[in-house]
Order: sequence, then C-alpha cells, then structure tokens
Amino acid sequence: MTKRFIFSIALALGLVVGSVSAQAEEGGLPPSGSGVRDQASLQRGAKLFFNYCVGCHSLKYVRYSRIAEDLGLSEQEVMDNLNFTGAKFGETVVSHMPEADAQKFFGKAPPDLSLEVRAKTADWVYAYLNSFYLDPSRPVGWNNTVFPNASMPFPLWELQGVQTAVKKPGSEEVEKLELSRPGKLTPEQYHQAARDLTSFLEYASEPAALQRQKYGIWVLLFLAGFTLLAYMLKKEYWKDVH
Repeated sequence: MTKRFIFSIALALGLVVGSVSAQAEEGGLPPSGSGVRDQASLQRGAKLFFNYCVGCHSLKYVRYSRIAEDLGLSEQEVMDNLNFTGAKFGETVVSHMPEADAQKFFGKAPPDLSLEVRAKTADWVYAYLNSFYLDPSRPVGWNNTVFPNASMPFPLWELQGVQTAVKKPGSEEVEKLELSRPGKLTPEQYHQAARDLTSFLEYASEPAALQRQKYGIWVLLFLAGFTLLAYMLKKEYWKDVH
C-alpha cells in the first residue's frame, strides 16, 4: 500500500512537470535560468532595474531597506546607486513618472512590476526582454513577439542593440528576429543581463523566498531527526508486542 501511494504521488508530479514543460515549449519560451540564490546576479539585476525601469515602473510592495538587507548592500550603497526618486530608505519603490505623463505618452499607466514574475513566470519575462524589434507601424516604434502590440518602448535597446523582424513569405507573421545593429553588450552578455533583471524581478515578487530557503534546510533536518526518533520510539514500544 505504501509503495503504491508513493508511486501515485511520483506519477502525479511527473505529469504536472511534464505538462508545464510542454506548455513552455509549445509557447516558444526559452528557459530563463533565473533564480534568487545568486546574490551577485540579484545585485546586477537591481542595478539594471533602477537604471532602466524605475523611471516608468514601480515596485510598490518592496522597500529600499528590504532590498539592502536581502541583497547584502549598505544603506549608503542603496541610496547613492539605486534611489533616484528622492525616496526615504524605509519607503517603497515608486516610479517618479506622473500618471498624466504616462497617459499622454503610453495611453495608460505602466504596470507595477512587484508581482510580474508571479503572474507570468520568469520564463515569460525573460523571453519578453529578448523579443523586442523595430516596428514603425507602432506608436512607440517597437513591438514584441511575446507580447504583440505592447505599448512600451524597449528600454534596454542600447544594451542589446536593435532587432528587426523577418516575416514568413506571404505573411505578416514574424518568423524570427535578427540583430541588425549591435548594442553595447554581446548577445551572450545581454542574455545574462536579461537573466539578472529577471532574477531581481523574481526576488521582488516574493522577497521572503530568500529567508524561506535559508530556514528550509533546517526545517528538513529537524523533520528528518524527529522522524528517526519517532521510529526508534515506536520500535521500543512495540518490541514486546511482536
């Protein structure tokens, strides 16, 4: 009975993982390779976010002080290098773009990115950052194959360069993207930068994940020790019955 129960759980988990992988492959989303355990990657991602994204987007559920604590930064480092809005150290990350300007330039206010990875997955965000291309037909001059007709201009074009769309013969469907003008970074370096930014947004979506992972190993060790103790106690109590 126990073996059958364990086999059923393993089979169910395998079906779930297989389904998620199939959906990602079907959607053409490249794996992000992101994660919140690499503190150096999170620091680089934070630098990218505050230099290229915070002008329009907020992280209204994350405080500067929490970023400093979790990313191993001092208050001085955060206030000098990441805080460009004049906010206090204990305040949340709020964009300084007035809503009226956002409506004027983009037609709507840019979304808060606190829960972007939770809502759309890290793979989606990473693919989105790699899928911008020039499109003169769009109001902002850019389009995106992952999120067609996006109203956002590409903030990282200086780093990646300019991509142009190659469309299928006799169709308006984009077949692939080609780098027509190189940026400041090589393709490999830009992929790492996009991965770092995705990792930071993954952290921002759940800052407690860092603490949960740190304490999780001790919880598992406690449960393993308690299970062994309970088993030995059971053997001692039942030895005379058998």
